[in-house]
Amino acid sequence: MCAHQEKTDLKNLTQEQLVNFVESLEQPAFRGRQLLAWIYKAGITEFEQMTDLAKKFRKVLEHAARMSRFDQAVIEISRDGSVKFGFRLEDGHVIESVLIPEEDRNTLCVSTQVGCAMGCTFCLTGKMGFSRNLSTAEIVNQVCAVRDWMEHNDRGKLSNLVFMGMGEPLANFDNLLDSISILTEQRGLDFSERRITVSTCGLIPQMLQLGTATNVNLAISLHAVDDTTRSSVMPVNKKYPIADLIEACRKYPQKKRKRIMFEYTLVPGVNDTDADAHKLAELLVAIPCKINLLAINSGEENSALKVSRQRILRFQAILREHDFTVFIRQSRGDDISAACGQLAGKEWDENRSTLL
Repeated sequence: MCAHQEKTDLKNLTQEQLVNFVESLEQPAFRGRQLLAWIYKAGITEFEQMTDLAKKFRKVLEHAARMSRFDQAVIEISRDGSVKFGFRLEDGHVIESVLIPEEDRNTLCVSTQVGCAMGCTFCLTGKMGFSRNLSTAEIVNQVCAVRDWMEHNDRGKLSNLVFMGMGEPLANFDNLLDSISILTEQRGLDFSERRITVSTCGLIPQMLQLGTATNVNLAISLHAVDDTTRSSVMPVNKKYPIADLIEACRKYPQKKRKRIMFEYTLVPGVNDTDADAHKLAELLVAIPCKINLLAINSGEENSALKVSRQRILRFQAILREHDFTVFIRQSRGDDISAACGQLAGKEWDENRSTLL
């Protein structure tokens, strides 16, 4: 660990930062761009593999830098095909990521924090409390590890990323932006911004900054239509109430034809009435958006909170009457605690560790 701490983890650096780093080693700027291309190639774990770099420079890198990676994971596969990865960090904390395979895409749900400080009552991650932000490298390494696992197991290619895992992404804003830079850089992991979605419970200042700095998709965890209800299930609403959040969504800078995704988890007797559906339609009028309806996922304290299928369909029908595009999100991976709101990183069985 001491040796690691003395070296620069290159996976924490964007292309611009890599250029600055190599220049500090008295190398030309183009070496930084070369490094970026090598770092994110599958199977590259040693500087000696970077054959177009001078041997002398490779020796310098050996002493000054390192390339962190997640080379082990606890892997659980759901009956529906979803795959949960548990990664142990260098300080002993555990984070989780979830691969969701579908016919036309393979989506990875990425974590940004160890735990979460937002305290949403329906989310098991929030019940963990908050430990710390993930570094840029720890965010990006989730993607690298799952990409490599998919390739090794002939699972196709990773196509979409959603920052909907453990933590509030916008509360780790700088590292989130740096990771998006690496993920979308052609020499890096080469994802299109249109295939990346960032979810937030409503941190308004950072949300508006995100829209200015990137063209990724935005998802808002709304889950209620009045401040009393939303504050009771999402404490963040006390700081950023619904009216302010909706106004920020109206001002959100996004390209034409792009729409904000509003996530709405239905809880019986709390936010699932016909009146709630009509109020939601009023709130979102004139905002280019889509709506995802979800049933609360099972957990130790949620067993009695499952909304009926009939109630979800009725809620959807009312919103469609108001001309909204409304999806009912099917829960994936709930049998392995990999569904929305279930990531808690609370179990780690070393005997189930799988080399990637």
